[in-house]
Amino acid sequence: MFYLRPQDIERSDQVPEWPELFSELARHARDYRLERFYRAGAVDAHTPLAEVPFVAMDFETTGLNQRRDAIVSIGLVPFNLQRIRCKEAKHWILNPHKPMSEEAVVIHGITHSEVQAAPDLLLVLDELLSALAGCVVVVHHKAIERGFLAAALKARLNEGIAFPVVDTMELEARLHRNKPLGLWARLRGKKPTSIRLADSRERYHLPFYQPHHALTDALATAELLQAQIAHHYSPDTPIGDIWG
Repeated sequence: MFYLRPQDIERSDQVPEWPELFSELARHARDYRLERFYRAGAVDAHTPLAEVPFVAMDFETTGLNQRRDAIVSIGLVPFNLQRIRCKEAKHWILNPHKPMSEEAVVIHGITHSEVQAAPDLLLVLDELLSALAGCVVVVHHKAIERGFLAAALKARLNEGIAFPVVDTMELEARLHRNKPLGLWARLRGKKPTSIRLADSRERYHLPFYQPHHALTDALATAELLQAQIAHHYSPDTPIGDIWG
């Protein structure tokens, strides 16, 4: 079989066969934590949404450039269509080993002294990967979480990471951004429908949460996916219809 590297997956428009790919990645992983993560396997694309174990994940970062910026905090919330398991939620503040701008501190509220006393990502990697293993990760804008984690591991382990993701922002884009605005609508000043997390939640009458805390945003993303599936999909819908 041709070996597809994790970084190749990010550049591809094709959704891989995740169980087969995980088996292949496990054979090539050099770090024992990544090997164990891949050997836990991936959900089959035909699995009904009602049977999928999900985990919502959110990052706060020093900025939006994966080459220059780094992860400052991680929030995880495991859930399924019926239940959000808040007692099993996890939150870490990390040392990004990068300067944080004052603007970033204002946005996420994590101070310089907090990150200086925080661990490096490698010290929580085992626990992080154990929490993700066997689950489908749910995010709002996958370029951040999947991209930043892959870049962070590439810098530390010289190998990235790949995993299936349901992107709630992408699901909203399917509903509201499929057709470009016509000329008349643009002349009247109409703007594209916002697919930001808070605005997307408002469309489903979900409560407002203060943004830019990784754990709160992970919870908000989990609730949003539950609402999206309840309104637009069936519990019997295959996970392959909504992941990437």
